[in-house]
Amino acid sequence: MRKKVTLKQLAKELNLSISTVSKSLKNDPEISEKTINRVHELANFYNYKPNALAVSLKSNKTKTIGVILPEILNHFFAKALFGIEKEASKNGYKIVTCITNESYQKEVEYVEMLNYSSVDGFIAALSQETQIHNKLDHFKVLKRDNVPIVMFDRVSEEVECDKVIVDDKVASKNAMQYLIDTGCKKIAVITTIGDLSVAKLRLKGAREAVDANSEVSLIDLFVKDTIIELVEKNSNAIENEIENFLKEHQIDAVLGLDETAAAIAINISHKLGYKIPEDISVIGFTDGLLSKHSYPKLTTVSQHAEELGAIAAQILIDKLDDDLEKESNITKTEIVKTSLIVRDSTH
Repeated sequence: MRKKVTLKQLAKELNLSISTVSKSLKNDPEISEKTINRVHELANFYNYKPNALAVSLKSNKTKTIGVILPEILNHFFAKALFGIEKEASKNGYKIVTCITNESYQKEVEYVEMLNYSSVDGFIAALSQETQIHNKLDHFKVLKRDNVPIVMFDRVSEEVECDKVIVDDKVASKNAMQYLIDTGCKKIAVITTIGDLSVAKLRLKGAREAVDANSEVSLIDLFVKDTIIELVEKNSNAIENEIENFLKEHQIDAVLGLDETAAAIAINISHKLGYKIPEDISVIGFTDGLLSKHSYPKLTTVSQHAEELGAIAAQILIDKLDDDLEKESNITKTEIVKTSLIVRDSTH
């Protein structure tokens, strides 16, 4: 095993200045091709790697982004993370990802840990507990210390930072209007994420569409279990709740404000002898694997999660790479348009 060498030792062995060796490793045009080749040859021989800490101290940058996600079981966040990593990598950044599993306490701990580890900035979607209790001091501390933050999807107006969202209210209103336009009159709204800001906006949009149509009635069911809880325990409880709801109410359509609710609604409808979409039409959100592989395939609102993640990363990187913008207090909110993907669960 060859010994580890420093830049200084390489320079001494090559009889060159440290500055010349450093520039050669970066293929600086000031240095002759012959010298660059000599330096690279010896560096490869010793498997020389620059000291990452020294580089970061000199540039005051680690080229690392901290990503805080509430969960990773959800297809939306998995695709968003894919978009974040892809955009970060393209721009020479690495990401460190922490999953809070919807816990406020974990979110605080991860933010503190990553900030202590000197990440250059944060991309974050808030945990369910953070939104329920509206406790945001850990992000406000980052802002006070001029650490750039981009929030996406689950955001808070109380934190003055850049944000990337979809217009959940408009998306839900359009989905509800599609059901109304195809003849549905007794429509149920079902969700397992009722405590989240996105669900509240979606419910508001659905109600606006119904309020504009006097012949249409709306019934809603907010199931308290989160997707994390469903994994940790038997999911029969949530299925029973939705089954009882569908038994009690004569409906001809379901708008699931999350993919889980829509998929369960389809399964329970089959169990109760309803045909989809002949008896009950169903629309969901996210366009994940459940949507594509349910039977029949689920009509769904696509939030373009990968694009949303990439935009969040690009906004942060632009701020990190521009010192003037990094110090600026001006923030922006980017809105990604949704699409209604019509499949077999609706007319």
